[in-house]
Formats: sequence, structure tokens, C-alpha cells
Amino acid sequence: MHIIQEEIGPPKITVTTPSGGSAKGDEHHLVFVISPLPSGYGMTLGNALRRVLYSSLPGAGVTSMRVDGVSHEYSTLKGVVESALDIALNLRQLALRKFHKDAETITLEGKGPTTLTAKDLKVSSDIEILNPDLPLVTLEKGGALKLQLNVEKGVGYLAASERNRTQSEPGLMFLDAVFSPVKRVRYDISPTRVGERTNLDELKIEIETNGSLTAKEAMKFAAQLLTSYFGYFSLDEEQIEKEFLANFQRSSAAVVTEETQQQVKQTYTPIEILNLSPRTLNALINGGIGSIEQLTKCSKASLTNLRGFGSKALDEVEHVLQERGLTLLDDASTPAA
Repeated sequence: MHIIQEEIGPPKITVTTPSGGSAKGDEHHLVFVISPLPSGYGMTLGNALRRVLYSSLPGAGVTSMRVDGVSHEYSTLKGVVESALDIALNLRQLALRKFHKDAETITLEGKGPTTLTAKDLKVSSDIEILNPDLPLVTLEKGGALKLQLNVEKGVGYLAASERNRTQSEPGLMFLDAVFSPVKRVRYDISPTRVGERTNLDELKIEIETNGSLTAKEAMKFAAQLLTSYFGYFSLDEEQIEKEFLANFQRSSAAVVTEETQQQVKQTYTPIEILNLSPRTLNALINGGIGSIEQLTKCSKASLTNLRGFGSKALDEVEHVLQERGLTLLDDASTPAA
């Protein structure tokens, strides 16, 4: 991390819903806030995460379909309101969760009059339909439909034109497949401060998925993917100019040292500020008493045993301490030798 983090502390991440409530409400639409960050790092991290979230997360989608009685996507079927192209566009909105990578064929059958939705799809236990109420096909009275769909797991966007050139097959219509489970990513950067530093960044990233991955899983995958690439550039474990990289053990030690020094300062008040007479002051210092805290731990008896410290000096000390609301230790409280 940037060496500035030693001063401002490591960034903290909080997770909430867009309305500001608990993240337990909707796990598929969350807001991540990372702060504090050095100036410029909000843009650096936000843009990198956004690009990966949109382009590189795995998901499932329909990649091809075969409809009985249809040879191409511009065909129409008797008793079916939608054309083959309309059905293909509806299938692109289908949200699926697939647990294994292998391709699988699912089917949709029906007779009119009815509207077939995603819940009418016949799928195996390997596939979960996340938006079962999505309308797919409208059948009129006497209309019937039977289609087969190929479902695959992949990453990013797969154009139908690419497969048509290499895998052309009569009656098989390839579809443009969008595998990404992320529906929306938006990030904002706002200024924040820590102590006297006012030029710091706060990064806010809003992630909404289709449900095949939670927003937290999406963020974790994107971060792990970026980390795997950045690891190539480090080449080995040797740190370059390591004194300019954040070392929180070093900063913690500095804080402990500073607190210890501050505590010592607070518990040692020089006896000179009492404005005692030179004779009394010298007698106390020669007796090893250099602070007010040490003086208040002495009894009358122990003070009168000091060389050059008589009854007048004792009266002077008691008077000065009384003005400050302090007293000497009771003789009865003095520990036995």
C-alpha cells in the first residue's frame, strides 16, 4: 500500500444497501465504500474494478436454440405470436445459475392458448432459473411449440456471428449470449479527510447482479482476478524502495512509542514549578525527589529525614501543595521498611 496509509491508517470497507440499510436485506444489490485512500486512488481502483466486473465474471446463458418447423431466425410459426427472432430476444433476458461448466440442453413445450414463461422450462438440477416469471412465448388457440435450448457457462459476450461461421448446422440458430451476471456497476469518488489531511479519496461502488452471484461474490472475484494479474508484475518477493511502502507494524510501533512518551510526560511534573525556596528545592532534589508526583508519595517523616530539610521546609511544602489541592502521604500509610 501507499506509504500515506501509515499515517492515515489502512482503508476500511463498509457494505450497505443503496438505501443505506443493512447488507443482509438484498445480497444482489449492494454498495461498497472504501475509505480513506490516497488522492487519485479512488479513480485507479474504481475504474479497474468496474471494467473487470462488467467483462470478466462467469455466468450462464442460452447460446443456441432449435425450434421444430423453423429453419432460421426470421421465420414465423402458425399460432405463435412471436417470431423466432422475438423468442431469441426474450431468451437473452433469461437469468440462470449453472453449477457446472459442461453445456446442457433444456426444452420448452406447450399448446395454446397460453403464455409460456421461464418456469415452464424443463431443466436439470444443475440449472436454476432466477426469473421464472419472464414471458418467453405467447401461443394462440391451436398453436403449439417445441424448442430445444443449449445452455452454457462462460465469460463476457459471445457473438452468434462467430459461431455461425464455424459451426453452421441446419435448423440450429446461434444466439448472442451475455454471460455476465452483473446488471449494473457504478462508482463515485468523493473527498474525505483524516486529521489535517483533506486531499483523500472515498470510493463508493454500487453493484447489482442478476442473482447467479451475490454482489459480495462479484466484488471478491473481480479483486482476486486483478490480484492474479498484478502478481506477474511483482516478478519476485523482493520489495523495491520498501521504505516507501506502507508498513503497518512500523506505524503501530511509532504510535505505541508516542503514546508511551506522552504518558511519561503526563506523569512527570517537574517540582520546579512549585516555586519553592532554593534551600527547600535543593534539599528535595538532592534527596531524589524531582517531580510533584514523587513528592505527593512522600510522608512527613520521610521528608524530615532528608538532609537539610527542616520543619520550616515541611511547612512550606505543605502550604504549596495545599494551594494545588494536593497533600503529602499519611505517615500511617507509609509502607513498613
